[in-house]
Parts: sequence; structure tokens; C-alpha cells
Amino acid sequence: MIEVTEQVKRLLIVDPEERFTIVLRSVLGQGYSVGHVPTIGQGIARLGEGDIDLILLNWDWPKLSPAAREEREELLKAAASLPAPIPVVALTGDGRRETAMEIIGQGAYDFFVQPLDVLELKLVIDRAHRMVTLARDLAVARGFAALSHLGSMVGNSKSMQRVYDLISKVAGVSTSVLLRGESGTGKEVVARTIHRLSPRANKAFMAFSPSALPDTLIEDELFGHEKGAFTGAVQIRRGRFEEAQGGTVFLDEIGDLPMPMQAKLLRVLQERSLERLGSSAPVQVDIRLVCATNRDLEKMVQEGTFRQDLYFRISVFRIDLPALRERRDDIALLAEFFCRQFAEAHNKNIRGFTPGFVSALVRHDWPGNVRELQNVIERSLILSDGPQLGVQDLPPEFNKYGMSTEIPTGSFHEAARQFKREMVLAALRANSGNRMKAAQELRISRSYLHRLLKQLNIPSEENNSEE
Repeated sequence: MIEVTEQVKRLLIVDPEERFTIVLRSVLGQGYSVGHVPTIGQGIARLGEGDIDLILLNWDWPKLSPAAREEREELLKAAASLPAPIPVVALTGDGRRETAMEIIGQGAYDFFVQPLDVLELKLVIDRAHRMVTLARDLAVARGFAALSHLGSMVGNSKSMQRVYDLISKVAGVSTSVLLRGESGTGKEVVARTIHRLSPRANKAFMAFSPSALPDTLIEDELFGHEKGAFTGAVQIRRGRFEEAQGGTVFLDEIGDLPMPMQAKLLRVLQERSLERLGSSAPVQVDIRLVCATNRDLEKMVQEGTFRQDLYFRISVFRIDLPALRERRDDIALLAEFFCRQFAEAHNKNIRGFTPGFVSALVRHDWPGNVRELQNVIERSLILSDGPQLGVQDLPPEFNKYGMSTEIPTGSFHEAARQFKREMVLAALRANSGNRMKAAQELRISRSYLHRLLKQLNIPSEENNSEE
């Protein structure tokens, strides 16, 4: 589960009377700051001050004139049009489905029929606060995006700042570099960034992966061949090392290099010269080698499947790249970066994400890391029909992180019951049925969750563990 630093949740109640504000201050307790304004116009004015996270709006305004209705709509539109939209929760005494449809249709985040269930209200306040916090982080990210990346790398987390620091220190020298990290963490992007920042930047960058290739073909790709070296060799061919003369060679998945080729690579690195296939004449090479792997080379050395001397030669300077799940703070920034790229490439007018979309991205574990995120954003952008990417545009595996986007049918109470059921199920599935963790994520007590499980008829297979 993602740890969230507790922050004071700043509420503004827009209500002609202050009695509800006084009551709510006492029942919400610590962690909530509750302000009050008696007119809708004052509520609109407060939006620009940046000191509120959520608005509670009395929908049943006494003697609501046509002008006041327009003012109410203006409040909803103004709250939604901010760079980080402020959720508006409507409070009403009218439980009719038509009223619920009107409230949601005009852009309210949620609504409550009085008398209120304080625990449910807290749940909605906390959920809305998390979403507005994510939206604000994304808005800030857009502002400093140019300052939060190095070359084509994007990220502002502490782990990425450490990577940037290591890149900056090693780029200016010709030392061999070993990049370690899971698939999809951006190892080739790091290698290209090192090259771009190095004195060799105006020379070639040659990338090669030996995966699933026979020894002879690997040797030909890396070192080239002479005319007549084998059938079909009708002319001299220079390999990657020669083509990169004065520049950088990037060997991806170095752990897949066969043992015979490991010995030949070691000799090239030691002697700074190579022999093309079909020739014994040495060719001097001046290259900077950057290798990458998602395997445990130290373990391979112990098992005898990777040469120890080669390992020491290529790992003079190591950079460990964090998995995306270890730098969740960067997810919104990366998503924005990819969205801009793909919106331009596919000629689509997408202006950002809904808070629910960002929330789902942050909660996902990303086994495919940045590459998976890149693919998800492109797919979502292609599917989207609106100005923003929403949870409905995400792949099916993200369904467990969000609720249905369709307006429920039936009475208000049936719709509310279905909403609560979906939310509880989403929390249980996200935590593998662990009730204690699900309660923590929903910000409710475990005893209240137990009551909800019975009330909502949630089957036992969905909630199979206490710890």
C-alpha cells in the first residue's frame, strides 16, 4: 500500500447559515479545517485564493432565484476549470433520483442526502482530497517539467535525482558503465543520455543486444568481417565497434552474451583493438562501452556463466535504475510527458487527465515499468473521445482501481448502495482480500468495514484475510 503523508483537509462550506459548519467542525475533529461563507459569490471568490481542497455546497438554497441558480452553476464551472479542479460536494434534503441526476449533471463531484452519515462523509472527503492532491501535483509537474528531466529522462523523485547525479558525474569520463534494472526501466535512455552529455556526443552511438543470436552473428555484428570471410561476404563490413569509432557502444542484456563471445569482448576492451571475421590484422578502436542487464551478474559469476574478469571490466561504474513502483511520485509527470508526445504524434487534442485516471495510474504496480506506462498512455489516448483521459480509457486490468463511470439506475438508495459496494470491492481486490488493509485504504474502521460487508452482501472469497 502507498503511504500517504497526513495533511489537513481544508473544507469550505457554502451555506446561508453557519449552524452546519459548527456541527461539522466538532464531529470531524483533527485533520480537518472547516471554513464557511454565507453566499455563493463569496464561495466563487475564495476559489482563487488557493486555500481550500473541497467545497460543501448547500444545494437547497432558500428562495433560489434564477440568478442564484446561475451563480451556483458558475461556482461549479469555476471549481472545475482550475488547473487542479476543486471537488464540490452537494448537500441536499431531496432524495429523488432526478435531483441526484441534476447535481451530478451540473458537475458536482458527489452529493449527500441529509441527515448525513458522518463516516460516509469522511470517506468522500478523504477520497476527494486524495484526488485533488494528485491533480495539484500534476499541475505543478507541468510547470517544472523542463527542470525535472535530464535529456530524454523524466522524473523528479529522490531516486531519479540520484540517477541524474551519477550520470552527470560519469558522463565526462570514458569509464565503462554498467546499468542495472528491470526490463522497461529505461536503460537505453540512460545510455543515450550519458553519450549525449559526454565529450563523445558528436560521434556515433551504436546499440546492440545479443539476445537469441548465434555466436557467429554476434561477432559479425560487433566486429565486422572481411571480404570472403564466409559465403555471401562479398565486401568488407565494419561492425558496431568500428562504426562507433570515437563514440559510444551500448550493449543491452550483456548477461545473454555467450561465454566464447565474452572472452573476445574482454580482449577488445583490454587491447583497444579488434579483428574482423576472416582477418588476423588488428583494427584499433576508441569507444566508450555502456552495458545493461536485468540479470544478477554477480550470481552468474558465482555460477560460472559469466566471466569474472569481464564483469570487473564492465562494472567500473554502476548505476541502478529504480522500478517505476519504487518512484510513484514520477508517474503523473511521466504520464503527462508521454501524453504530450502521443497527442502530437496522433494529432489529438487531449489536455490532460481526470483525477481518477491519475489515481489509477499511481496505484498500479507496473511490472513492465516505464515502457508499460508509455504503452498504456498511448492506448488510452487513442481510445479517448474527450478532452481528458479518464478511467474509462484505461485497459481492463485497471478496473480494480476505479469505480464504474456509468450513472446507476434505480432509486437514490440503490445507486448509493451500488457505489459503496463497488468502492469496497475495489479496495479488497487491490489488497488481495485483506480486510485490515482495505479498511486503511478506505479510511474507515475495520468494524465499520465488517458491517458494510454484511450489508452489501459481499462474498467471503472477496475478503479472505484479516492480516
